[in-house]
Amino acid sequence: MTKAHLQTTGLDIRVAGRTLVHQLELEISGGSFVCVLGTNGAGKTLTLHTLAGLRDAPGEIYLNGDNVADLSRLNIARRLGLLLQIHEDAFPVSVMDSTLLGRFPHLGLMQWPGRDDREAVRDALRRCDLSGFEDRLLATLSGGERERVALATLMAQDPDIWLLDEPMNHLDPHHQIAVLEELAAVAAAGRLVISTVHNPALAMRYADHALLLYGDGNWEYGPTGDMLEPERLERMYRTPFNYYTAENDARTVLLPS
Repeated sequence: MTKAHLQTTGLDIRVAGRTLVHQLELEISGGSFVCVLGTNGAGKTLTLHTLAGLRDAPGEIYLNGDNVADLSRLNIARRLGLLLQIHEDAFPVSVMDSTLLGRFPHLGLMQWPGRDDREAVRDALRRCDLSGFEDRLLATLSGGERERVALATLMAQDPDIWLLDEPMNHLDPHHQIAVLEELAAVAAAGRLVISTVHNPALAMRYADHALLLYGDGNWEYGPTGDMLEPERLERMYRTPFNYYTAENDARTVLLPS
């Protein structure tokens, strides 16, 4: 596996005449799990879409040392995967066929998925607690099950760099923790994981770095322990935060106070 690496220089995220993120300067290597936090409308989704090369923006983005502007979409898909916040299915399709789409960046011209590709999909579905769902139609799934199919598709793609926009949408607490455990394992295996997260307590528990977006152009990036502290979160969310420690538990969490 190529050593995952993402770098941005002078990157601006703009929408409707507003600069949400100004001069974003990042350099992140594989092995990191980065959470992105910010209020609604602060630019979290737009930032991920820009990093994936889906939006034109002032500045430069490099994937494993190559400028994203010089790469084809197929080449980008072999290096980077994006989990979207909204999933739309235009046609009736089974869970297996939908998840197999993650394998197409690895196939040659006119090549169809083979046994190894289907095994990779079954493994991804298993990791997302979806074993036995292969023949189910997506339209019959709950919102949380559909979200886990989307995550399984990204797992089947197996890129160096994972961008995830609210991967815990619609998930119950059990599956939220299971997904975060999987993402932490993916990062520990050498991939780079960047995910938007709305819960600072969960971000503090699983991510090693945090990108805070304030929505007015300002941003901060650094180790989770430095970034996720009451003063910064109060400034960003405009609500007080405090540390809490459960009885008979050494772990401390940050929650709105």
